[in-house]
Amino acid sequence: MFEHGDPAEQQPLGRILQGLQESAFGVFLFVAILPAFIPVPGIGGAVSGPLVLLIGLQMMAGLARPWVPGFIARRGPRRGTMHRFLGRIDRPLRRLDRMLKPRLPALVGPLPARVFTGLLLVMTGVLLSLPIPLTNYLFGFQLLLFALALIERDGALMLFNWVAALAAGLFFGLGSGQLVGHTVELFQRWTS
Repeated sequence: MFEHGDPAEQQPLGRILQGLQESAFGVFLFVAILPAFIPVPGIGGAVSGPLVLLIGLQMMAGLARPWVPGFIARRGPRRGTMHRFLGRIDRPLRRLDRMLKPRLPALVGPLPARVFTGLLLVMTGVLLSLPIPLTNYLFGFQLLLFALALIERDGALMLFNWVAALAAGLFFGLGSGQLVGHTVELFQRWTS
């Protein structure tokens, strides 16, 4: 899809996700985290964070396929941007791809596993949105691993992601106090 054609052509997210079944959430997450790798502080997390939250909330709600609002479905990465990103991560992605395979389906497919994954995506999306210095690439990479686990239906990688996301949440969220403060602030806005 991204290899052939005009590099300036925009690939609408709705078209990218069209026809995907089990891997739709993983592909949506893969595209959503692209801005996290933009080397400008604050911009990547401000764009990727809310998209990751949307994906996580939908997984928590038990949706089988992602729902994408029209204004987001009509937008998407340019073919050239996606091609450059895939070119940068090609070597490690090929190594990872050799190790990935459908396994431990109980950690990927059943509703409780998807709900837990969604909860961790919400937490990681909030952390990505916060202005914690030097963390966009870290959270972006972690979310990339979530995307690959969802695309490949790899429960072993998903288990690794669960542990890593919980560790990141404890370290960055509770350690910096920003996650707790941000959550309290959101709760106060919603109840006011």
